[in-house]
Amino acid sequence: MATLVCFHAHPDDEALTTGGIMARAAAAGHRVVLVVATGGEHGEVPEDLAAGETLIERRRAETMQSAATLGVARVAWLGYEDSGMAGWDQNENPRAFIRADVDEAAGRLAAILDEEKARVLTVYDRHGNYGHPDHVQVHVVGHRAAEKAGTPDVYEGTMNTDDFVRVMAEGRAAGLRVGPTDDDDPASWTDDGLPVGTPEADLTTAVDVTPFVAVKRAALGCHQSQITDIGGLLSLPEDWFTRMFGVEWFIHKGAPPGIHEDVLAGLE
Repeated sequence: MATLVCFHAHPDDEALTTGGIMARAAAAGHRVVLVVATGGEHGEVPEDLAAGETLIERRRAETMQSAATLGVARVAWLGYEDSGMAGWDQNENPRAFIRADVDEAAGRLAAILDEEKARVLTVYDRHGNYGHPDHVQVHVVGHRAAEKAGTPDVYEGTMNTDDFVRVMAEGRAAGLRVGPTDDDDPASWTDDGLPVGTPEADLTTAVDVTPFVAVKRAALGCHQSQITDIGGLLSLPEDWFTRMFGVEWFIHKGAPPGIHEDVLAGLE
């Protein structure tokens, strides 16, 4: 059995991009570890916070519920603060993840990779799927940590740009609002003006997680404090949720482009 470490920027990120592979790996008997860079300090603040309860405490509790749902054996927090979206004042916070020294942050993650004897690490693609500064930093820090720890296989979790366009068009033709904007432009809602995700021709790995979509959806539902973001996704009919999230897409570092893998290395 192998150890899979999934590195994410904020609480709730784990559910959509890698929830399926985490649940699939855990069900197959592999050890699954979730590492979260920040506390998600600048997420939505719910109205039902208890007296003395902080948003960070709520989001950590939700993440632990999500992790348990997915079969995660360990959740680790790197201890940085949410940087906010591109251009926000929070970008200047010296404790923000994007302000972290890359080698120092990578050292924190590498220590976990070493301790866990990780076979596989997942990060994000080069522009964090949609340009979020913390997601881009996960890409940079994650790759550096894998180099430090000698982790054999690194996968960049991403979205299939071409399939994103297809599913937006299919959904709107069916009368559903399945995207964050009213058009099919894959760059219309990103922070950096680049199309969301990665073109299909550049991907290497497509993992069918259809048998675990219900678990993935349940994990997403654990993050009730962020209902504005996840409410629309959870309201999708089951078949459309599966259409959108039943395959998880990756770029295997060092592998030639072109989809030729249907499972992450060592997690067969």
